[in-house]
Amino acid sequence: MNKELKILGIVAAFTLLLYWGVEPFAHSQMHKHVEGHGLVYDGTADIEEASKDKKEVKKKFWSEVKEIAKLKGDATAGEATFAMCAGCHMDGAANMGGVTPPSLDHAGAIYDKNFLIALIKDPAMATNVDHKYPNGDMTHPMGSITTMVSAPQDIANVVAYLKAKKAGEVTPKEAFTEACGRCHANRYGKLTQLGEIPKTKSNIKTNQDIDRMKYDQKVATEQNALAEYLGKLPPDLSIMYRARSEHFLDTFIENPQANLKGTAMPRTGLNHEGFEKVMEYLAETGDPSAPARAMAGPWVLLFFFIFTILAYLWKQSQWRDLH
Repeated sequence: MNKELKILGIVAAFTLLLYWGVEPFAHSQMHKHVEGHGLVYDGTADIEEASKDKKEVKKKFWSEVKEIAKLKGDATAGEATFAMCAGCHMDGAANMGGVTPPSLDHAGAIYDKNFLIALIKDPAMATNVDHKYPNGDMTHPMGSITTMVSAPQDIANVVAYLKAKKAGEVTPKEAFTEACGRCHANRYGKLTQLGEIPKTKSNIKTNQDIDRMKYDQKVATEQNALAEYLGKLPPDLSIMYRARSEHFLDTFIENPQANLKGTAMPRTGLNHEGFEKVMEYLAETGDPSAPARAMAGPWVLLFFFIFTILAYLWKQSQWRDLH
């Protein structure tokens, strides 16, 4: 018995050494560790990473965002101002400059307040992709908003309206669609950049399949425009939850530049609720068998426990006359 326990101990020790030593070490060499900021958008990371000539610009911008955040917003007045935004941010919106404006139905629930203020004030600076627009923010697809809604009180009013009227209960799928879906497809969730894939029959002679072919053509056109705008087509996120750690996804969503300097992916500005909802959807589509595995786990452990006892009793029985 002692001999078997020693062998088991040696095997377990080497297994732990390989799993906790080599595997994490390899990841640490392949991917740098990035400290997150708890999904707080106050410009700290942007200022730290900025070049010397940009630091003061970013400091000034985020200090102004903080001052606007202190203002008491009027949701009623904000609703009237938001009407200028609704012309682009609606269901069925057209592609503008390479990307389709997202729906803002749950913007108040899934996005951080400071981020929303910064986004209205200067979209390129807020999303931390100002390096793409050296000639001014007006070249940003949302650049015109800086002239349409520029007064600090107007910005505070719009954000107050979003927080009061564009919030409510949001499902994981809705959070993903609004925050990520206009750039990233999710084939396991049956989502493209244009929304949910329509259901059709398999017979190509039917009108439904003709409609599907037309839909696929629209998706291809959208993806081509998106690839030209961003430099490449953003990846499908079907299994991203399993491919990357939650810490990586947390810090990447919070500030893509921290993990991939120069990337065209904008900061999404998700708050804690929005992030959790998106992660829940990615887990649901990327690892749908997780609940079943969790239920089977205790039974598997019970089986091995009983099997170990039976194996030990059998071994004792077979070796009884040899000792």
